[in-house]
Amino acid sequence: MQKFSEGGDRYQNPLIVQSDRTILLDVHAPLADECRNALIPFAELERSPEHLHTYRLTPLSLWNATSAGIKSDSILETLDAYSRYDVPQNVGAWIKETAERFGKLKLVPAPAPAANEAAPSSGADGQVDGAQDSVPAKKEPRVEYLYLVASDEKIYAQILNNPATKKFLTPASGAKDNLAFLLELTDRGIVKQKLLELGWPVQDEAPLNDGERLEITFRKKTMAQKDLEIRDYQVAAAKALVGDKGPGTGFGTIVLPCGSGKTVVGMQIMEMLQTSTLIVTTNITAVHQWIEELLDKTNLTKEQIAEYTGENKTIAPVTIATYQILTWRPDKTSAYPHFSLFRERNWGLIIYDEVHLLPAPVFRVAAELQATRRVGLTATLVREDGCQGHVFSLVGPKRYDVPWKDLEKTGFIASAECVELRVDLPVALEMEYAIASPREKHKIAATNPAKILAAKKLVEQNPDDKILIIGQYLDQLQEMAALLGVPIITGKTPNAEREKIYGDFKSGATRVLVVSKVANFAVDLPDASMAIQLSGTFGSRQEEAQRLGRILRPKERVSKFWTIITRKTSDEDFGSNRQKFLAEQGYSYRIVLNADQLAAQNG
Repeated sequence: MQKFSEGGDRYQNPLIVQSDRTILLDVHAPLADECRNALIPFAELERSPEHLHTYRLTPLSLWNATSAGIKSDSILETLDAYSRYDVPQNVGAWIKETAERFGKLKLVPAPAPAANEAAPSSGADGQVDGAQDSVPAKKEPRVEYLYLVASDEKIYAQILNNPATKKFLTPASGAKDNLAFLLELTDRGIVKQKLLELGWPVQDEAPLNDGERLEITFRKKTMAQKDLEIRDYQVAAAKALVGDKGPGTGFGTIVLPCGSGKTVVGMQIMEMLQTSTLIVTTNITAVHQWIEELLDKTNLTKEQIAEYTGENKTIAPVTIATYQILTWRPDKTSAYPHFSLFRERNWGLIIYDEVHLLPAPVFRVAAELQATRRVGLTATLVREDGCQGHVFSLVGPKRYDVPWKDLEKTGFIASAECVELRVDLPVALEMEYAIASPREKHKIAATNPAKILAAKKLVEQNPDDKILIIGQYLDQLQEMAALLGVPIITGKTPNAEREKIYGDFKSGATRVLVVSKVANFAVDLPDASMAIQLSGTFGSRQEEAQRLGRILRPKERVSKFWTIITRKTSDEDFGSNRQKFLAEQGYSYRIVLNADQLAAQNG
């Protein structure tokens, strides 16, 4: 597998693999784009300046790749094929050793402990650390205990003597070769989580519930009488999750670009499993969009689909809830009353929409729902809190990923141009900025009044685009909406009004819409062709990916993503971090140095 560039000169190859497990990608090399796509499954992007992008190999990136069937030999072949120099020997050895840790510990069914064998204590209270609302395991399948089987004595001894797992595990004398521990079914998730923190990913081959049966089939035509076509990659993603329905399948995370139809992937999984399904998503708008999509594309009736939100708490064979309602409680010491939803029916599938946003309390529930098939849908596994490992151990490893640019080339998502417009901080604010705290510096730079005028000019110069103006600070957004005389949606906008405004935008009655961060996720505005980002959440890469995703629905014209940055402030640093994820996907930012250049350089 040799991938030397034109003429067979290895020294024109794009990669430099370094002994500290960082990888440098020369973006100007002939095979750079092809190489970037090859790195996505097993390496994480760290920095993306103009010429050399820095990736890093991490244990979690390797375990995600291994769980998806990518072996260490294949990873090494890829690095060697694209590398300008020999891959350092220590890196090759570390890749093999780390990747091969996946599968050294397995969870398998176990009989109930014998009368002379003590059952695990399940910790002090039988609950996940910090959880006040334990969700009982379902009675199906009839497995109350599991074996955690180690592949050799050294691993077994390490686990046996570790205090983090000791209270959940009991040496099992009846298991094969005696290199096993007995644990209760309800401790399955927390044990996986603890072991991952110790550097031991668990291959989970214990059985899963089939759940309450529900007939789900796709329509031949949508409600609008358009032929319904499920794309090849959507079917492939669903198959990667469902597998053969045997041990080790039925749970995991699917990573697809915004606008590529992750909802359809979820429905494809539902059709394959034919089971009662709980869907948890980000907000009430997303709940309604799931309901509309299910009614439009499947045989499900209104009576079979329920909404569980702050406005309407009903339960049906398919129920869609929000993270907000599930994590609501009267005060910080109270239980979470709506966690009962997880045990209201014999769910056979749980879909965690936008899984990269999964809140900590729901992680605790997810730890106890390991006998239920589950899928996380997301455009990016980046979590700013660093909890990607929780997604891996509790929801499941990455099962499917596809580069954004691959879907752009096939027309399944729109082509997009990213432009950074830099504006000056007014002289009157320079001293205030100089003496401000870091947090205040961020706000001053983000709410620079020059951004309002620059955004207005962009709107005026793009009369044929349907435009979203996105920001974080409400005063700034309200000023923007008032200046343009256009609608605004924030977290305080009543849901009925929000739905009407979205409807007007879709129909063309409104061309420009100002939105707060409530529109970052799961908002389907297919005709939006331009986004103007005024401000963001510090340097959030996931937010950048989601905001670009608002304009990636397939369309004839090239979508434009403008970010307005205050020059020589923290805005530039945060902007650079936000762009990191998009750079990994092959998007580059063109820079316009000031608003006076817009007429000459705008799209």
